[in-house]
Amino acid sequence: MYNLIVIGAGASGIISAITAAKDGKKVLLLEKLSKVASKIKATGGGRCNLSNTLSSNEFMSKFGKNGRFMTKALEVFSKDDLISFFSSIGLETHCPDGFRIFPITHNSQSVIDALVQEMYNLEVEVICSSKVTNINILNQNKKEVQVNDISYFTSNIIVASGGLGYSTLGADGDGYIWAKESGHKITSTHPAMMPLHTKERWVENCRADTIAKVEMYVDIKKYKKLKAVGDLIFTKSGIRGPVVLDFAREITPLFDKYEEIPLKMNLIKGKNENDIISLFKQNPTLNIKKCLQTILPLALIEQLAILCEVDTTIIFKKLEGVKKESFVKILVSTPLTISGHDGFKMAMITRGGVSLKDINPNTMQSKIVEGLYFCGEVMDVDGPCGGYNLQWSFSSGYLAGKLNK
Repeated sequence: MYNLIVIGAGASGIISAITAAKDGKKVLLLEKLSKVASKIKATGGGRCNLSNTLSSNEFMSKFGKNGRFMTKALEVFSKDDLISFFSSIGLETHCPDGFRIFPITHNSQSVIDALVQEMYNLEVEVICSSKVTNINILNQNKKEVQVNDISYFTSNIIVASGGLGYSTLGADGDGYIWAKESGHKITSTHPAMMPLHTKERWVENCRADTIAKVEMYVDIKKYKKLKAVGDLIFTKSGIRGPVVLDFAREITPLFDKYEEIPLKMNLIKGKNENDIISLFKQNPTLNIKKCLQTILPLALIEQLAILCEVDTTIIFKKLEGVKKESFVKILVSTPLTISGHDGFKMAMITRGGVSLKDINPNTMQSKIVEGLYFCGEVMDVDGPCGGYNLQWSFSSGYLAGKLNK
């Protein structure tokens, strides 16, 4: 009989197991894959962006309407607590760009090694290649976790099984099934933090460059408030880059209502039409191509010019009035149509999950089943790139691991 069984050995599951073991609890950690922390391994392109330097209020605001749910978790395990924790287990961190927090090794394996060693030191029992097939709530103080024909018994369970993103790293949504079977509501789930496909084919001719500080918004009247800013990369089939990974979480749910999602993008770092016209006036002898090459890649200039039937070898002044207007407009308000995506197989995170209405934010314990806790991505909480989701996993896992009733 264990004091706690944790299902899922990702960031939230591991930290919850460590936290409970530090409090003297007998802990079993079950992982369906052959190794723990597979998703940590892939985080930040293998560099492991652990968190960032924002204040808790700023941090929560990036998660939208569900952000305030994180208040207690961030209070008891903030970014500073995370840094101190890793330092205490022999892993130092730093913040090379003044915002993102990384291990000084810039190697996710060093994070995993430190966590695994700490679990070993605390005598957390870890069993990999163990897919949980069923959870039975026998009574208030006794619960059964089945792994095929083996049963483990415990007084507390933490579900840290993740969402549906990156199925190759163990995600299959089984946590939603257990939650639903025990009476919890599951909000609509959608893939997030992923590349997007576009209807327009000209994008494949602009793949060589990263466009910095692109502003994009949904060009549907009801959703014009949905906006994002960041670096953009064109691909053979669409768009990717930090701004797309962040914005995808707002885009994918819209496919429930629309077959295509029209966007508008400002490709020139927030400049407006008057700024562009002024640029041409300041360089009256330069042709359009040379004038714009200081702010945009040549391939992109040429593709936008083709859309407006503009000859870039002439000076701007010689353009017909209608073409002048359309070309300036497309530079600062480029239309693009999102036609689809690759689903959960390419999604780094899941939007949606176990309803927060069924979870106590001060403990991460279910409001429906005593002794059942949730943490990390399995819940209806998701944020943008930049260490947000990993910090949330650690904070929620820590709070769940305290086993506060």
